[in-house]
Amino acid sequence: MNHLKTYILLAGLTALFMGAGYLIGGPTGMLIALVFALGLNAFSYWNADKIVLRSYGAQEVDESHPEPLIRHYVTDVVEMAAKAGLPRPRVTIIDSDQPNAFATGRDPAHAAVAATTGLLRLLTRDEIRGVMAHELAHVKNRDTLTMTVTATIAGAISALANFAFFFGGSRDENDRGGVIGAIAIAILAPIAAMLVQMAISRAREYEADRIGAAIGGDPAALARALEKIEAYARGGYVNYEAERNPATAHMFIINPLNGKGADSLFSTHPATHNRVEALMRLGVGQGTAARRPARVSTSPGAGPWG
Repeated sequence: MNHLKTYILLAGLTALFMGAGYLIGGPTGMLIALVFALGLNAFSYWNADKIVLRSYGAQEVDESHPEPLIRHYVTDVVEMAAKAGLPRPRVTIIDSDQPNAFATGRDPAHAAVAATTGLLRLLTRDEIRGVMAHELAHVKNRDTLTMTVTATIAGAISALANFAFFFGGSRDENDRGGVIGAIAIAILAPIAAMLVQMAISRAREYEADRIGAAIGGDPAALARALEKIEAYARGGYVNYEAERNPATAHMFIINPLNGKGADSLFSTHPATHNRVEALMRLGVGQGTAARRPARVSTSPGAGPWG
């Protein structure tokens, strides 16, 4: 059912892309948009993960890295991937002060995980394990292809909508709405694309939390990590690449653009406190205590590994 829902949502994104093409160039524009959307889907399938990693300047690392912190990070990811029955993913780091992480790749055999340097400095080792176990859960659930392709298509829809706005669309007002139609698609298409991203992301985050807690073996650690990351996301640590590429926001474990206090319609992620409560209940069931950090400092190097 989840896969069927995903296919329906991706079809909706393609339809939005075609609608924008129709308002710009009529039936011919719609046909061109359809061909472009199909090509974009195919290109995204094979290359979207490389594009995302490159856009964030992700650098691949391994167990031979000179920094012990990064060596432990790689070792833990590889160990947990094996525990989850997954092939070894590419392990990368992103030079960003904002603590965050994501996974990408068209299938488990071509998966990559990324963590920011801010995340490695902020969290304890068990909390980093919890975060990366969550990302491996996305790989195991095959969410990564959907999330990466959705980011690519949503970004293209926004670009096409801007094109419609600046070039005015068709002037045949009787058939296609002319300038008014172009303005409407410029406003509504990005919003609709954003809603599709949210529908895909929010449901999958809860499931990845649950499976990630099983892979990492410590729901409490993941709960503490989510609270710390959320505090930093709200504390002024800006992920500049995410700000330039907002269509990728749903890929991260915590919204890199801003913090949200509730599961609202316009939130790309579930509310962090709801995710923490779910993990606390899961931890109680496993006999662990998902304690919250007594104090979250947002000063540089505050983490015990920093």
